[in-house]
Amino acid sequence: MIDIDFSSRKLQKQFNEERVMLKAFGQQRAKRIKVVMTALRAAPHLGAFAPPYSPPHRCHELTGNRKGTLSLDLDGPFRLIIQPMNNPLPERPQGGLDWHRITAIKILGVEDTHG
Repeated sequence: MIDIDFSSRKLQKQFNEERVMLKAFGQQRAKRIKVVMTALRAAPHLGAFAPPYSPPHRCHELTGNRKGTLSLDLDGPFRLIIQPMNNPLPERPQGGLDWHRITAIKILGVEDTHG
């Protein structure tokens, strides 16, 4: 089971209280967040989201100034942004994160990464 933490108490409340979630994200996005969070909580490690297993969430590593974070599709251009919290970060010999050894994440937020 993946250990899930949040970047702020406000975000934790938005993700754990139905009324607050609906107000913050709207019905459609809140529904997608619930689906993704259920899948994350049920997964033994982040490798369960690695390609070719990534659809429908299309989990992928971000680049540039967002290196070290990952994104999962929600609705439209909005993504759930997460950061691996294993210390040290497990890396593959050929580069990139070893998703099968990531068992702790921090939810950083929901945003449009293309905007």
